[in-house]
Amino acid sequence: MKTIGLLGGMSWESTATYYRLINEGVKRRLGGLHSAQIVLYSVDFEPIETLQHAGDWAATARILSQAARRVEAGGADFLLVCTNTMHKVAGDIEAAIDIPLVHIADATAEALQRMGVATVGLLGTAFTMEQDFYAGRLRERFGIDVLVPAAAERKAVHDIIYGELCLGAVRDSSRDRYLSIIDGLAGRGAEAVVLGCTEIGMLVTPEFTDVPLVDTTAVHAARAVELALDAAVAE
Repeated sequence: MKTIGLLGGMSWESTATYYRLINEGVKRRLGGLHSAQIVLYSVDFEPIETLQHAGDWAATARILSQAARRVEAGGADFLLVCTNTMHKVAGDIEAAIDIPLVHIADATAEALQRMGVATVGLLGTAFTMEQDFYAGRLRERFGIDVLVPAAAERKAVHDIIYGELCLGAVRDSSRDRYLSIIDGLAGRGAEAVVLGCTEIGMLVTPEFTDVPLVDTTAVHAARAVELALDAAVAE
């Protein structure tokens, strides 16, 4: 079994979900008392969130690159950054380490391709929805068209993530708002909707909607299990 590296804490609530899903996946595959071999480094999210909203991505890259090196030093064979938004600086993190980084957008795109989805709706932080580091990767590398909500809806999605979900608050009114936005994306032609923030799965799950959902936390964790147990990690 390979050792999975997790760079978490953004937020710790979703990192806890990663830890659970990966261990459940290993348990299903191997049975008995098996659990995953994991090296986890969890950052303090407050200063990173401040830098995000100040637009100082270079500073966030320095913090996460240093943390990634610590994960590598702990013996990880490959690295997952347990957040969608901070994949904006994935290239900087990759350059700082000598182990592979398993990109969350790639794991998501592979799941969409298995579903036969050509057009997808994207929910996430404003950074993920409005900048091109995520949607552009889906389009350019995988040929998947990406739809995002209108400006007011993007603001609502973003504010609920930072003001509620990252603080562990799950509110029915916010779920209803998200479900309305998901329905709107489906009405515009989205064949599925990507929950492109690792906290959104705390709020919206398939039981609440007929629109197919892709939870990026779940597909990223599943990919980690596959790499740990099956595939050789590509350099």
